[in-house]
Amino acid sequence: MDSAQIITQLRQKFDQAQLPTDVKEKLGDEINRLEQILKSGQFNPGTDKQIEYINFVCDLPWNKAGTDILDLARAKQILDKNHHGLDPLKDRILEYLSVLSLNKQKNVQAHEPILFFVGLAGSGKTTMAYSVAECLGRPLARIPFGGLGSALQLRGESRVKPEAEPGLIMRALKKVAVKNPVILLDELDRVATEARNDIMGVLVELLDPEQNNQFLDHYVGFPFDLSQVLFIATANNTANISTAVLDRLELMEMPFYSDEQKIVIGRDYLLPEALKNSGLEPNVVTVDENVWQNIVRPLGFDGGIRSLKRNVDSLVRKVARQYVEGNHGPFPITAENVKDYISA
Repeated sequence: MDSAQIITQLRQKFDQAQLPTDVKEKLGDEINRLEQILKSGQFNPGTDKQIEYINFVCDLPWNKAGTDILDLARAKQILDKNHHGLDPLKDRILEYLSVLSLNKQKNVQAHEPILFFVGLAGSGKTTMAYSVAECLGRPLARIPFGGLGSALQLRGESRVKPEAEPGLIMRALKKVAVKNPVILLDELDRVATEARNDIMGVLVELLDPEQNNQFLDHYVGFPFDLSQVLFIATANNTANISTAVLDRLELMEMPFYSDEQKIVIGRDYLLPEALKNSGLEPNVVTVDENVWQNIVRPLGFDGGIRSLKRNVDSLVRKVARQYVEGNHGPFPITAENVKDYISA
């Protein structure tokens, strides 16, 4: 592609982008400078970075918002479909959606506390966040905090650095293409110890409605309004999370699942989902009721459902292989053969 085509494409994208006035003015100057550089034949690696930058800023959803689905009956159906039990959590989420709905009717922007799901690995924290997004009809972007080693990974680096990149927040917004998604801040307690204070400082700004309407990513260089983002956070525990961050979160503890609850989850949720994802017919596998205890607890107590999901997935994979090899079932899972179908 020659330089004239590059500039033409950039100007087309620039003209179509719904940019704030100050961004439009300064980005227009960037394109003019780039055009002069390309016309002079002084193309260099920095030019590529400049083109990349202009494209990124134009692609951000500065003024593009999705429309919420605020149907409480539908939301309840989704929560019941995706999660067994957990009635106190479901009730709180429905209350949260009710407040959003009432404020939407009055054209008021609500500043509800940010939902913060805390519990053991496998207790359903992340899937609950996805369910909230599904209830609202908003896209979800997940930002994993496990091992996050620098606040700059969230906030981006200045373009004066040769290897500068936008932060995780801006990248998430570009991906979902709306300014009001659900952003899942996953595993806040697992950030690197040496960067904890700096990261917590950025989190305070992200989660504070008095500050996040002017969030500045160092790479983008222009403040972005995050006030319409619905943040949801998760953690295994609160030990490594600063008090200032906790003050902005509404802690909701994920309960332990009893064996009886996990049997229902395995039978009515995980197995049908695994069969659907594998391409197998829903009735090709039948599991004897007295076998579920072996699938639920092959290695002792586990308060979450991660081991259960692993065992169900293992069972379905083994059935899928037999099916492809010519055995079309049906496949009854019994006390005599269950060990042939789960990895534990």
